[in-house]
Amino acid sequence: MKIDVIGDVHGCLNELKQLFTELGYQWKDGLPVHPDHRIPVFLGDITDRGPASVEAIRFVYRLVIESGQAKYVPGNHCNKLYRYFKGNNVQEKHGLETTTAEFKNLSKHEQREVKREFMELIDSSPLYEVLPDVNAVIAHAGIREEDIGQENKRITTFVLYGDITGDKLPDGRPERKDWAQHYQGDRWVVYGHTPVYEPRFVNQTVNIDTGCVFGNKLTAFRLPEEETVSVPSTMPFVEEKFN
Repeated sequence: MKIDVIGDVHGCLNELKQLFTELGYQWKDGLPVHPDHRIPVFLGDITDRGPASVEAIRFVYRLVIESGQAKYVPGNHCNKLYRYFKGNNVQEKHGLETTTAEFKNLSKHEQREVKREFMELIDSSPLYEVLPDVNAVIAHAGIREEDIGQENKRITTFVLYGDITGDKLPDGRPERKDWAQHYQGDRWVVYGHTPVYEPRFVNQTVNIDTGCVFGNKLTAFRLPEEETVSVPSTMPFVEEKFN
């Protein structure tokens, strides 16, 4: 097995397609196919903030569900959109408002299709993906070594939101502890969630959310090669979003 783990897309569909081309994928019927049968793995947060969240949903759905050519795990933004589609009382802010604005501009038929596809994508996908063939675990905001192979409410919160303390930073974001500093596992943990300028390698972990939607770049991590590949963002640069 050879995989390309793709960082937080956040509706940046043009950059995603450019990244696939940069990774050597060829386009067949509008989908990327690699001549060496590499498997794309999306690590969550495919929607919100960027310009093409609805198209990103449909694109990833075709790749993961219809064609079976890719894998996907959800992020916190995915979880919030899922709860919105279920009719839960969620606040349309922190990026969700851009996705719901796109969604409300669709016809009723298109709305039903997008909602069905997204909910099927979530329902059909694991909370995190364990891939023994490449000695890796793909989890949106990371996972502790001792939690790999388990699932409960605490682990779900960690995987979606990171090692949150319950406190807020001055800008309103949740305060998070740097769990990767304490990771001692021998499996790769590939994650995103927290924007960084460059892929961040700590112990056997790598954060590949290089903040495409905030104007930096979109990054993939290739296994077993242990290489990163990035393409530049077309979005305005927002410096304060990077740690």
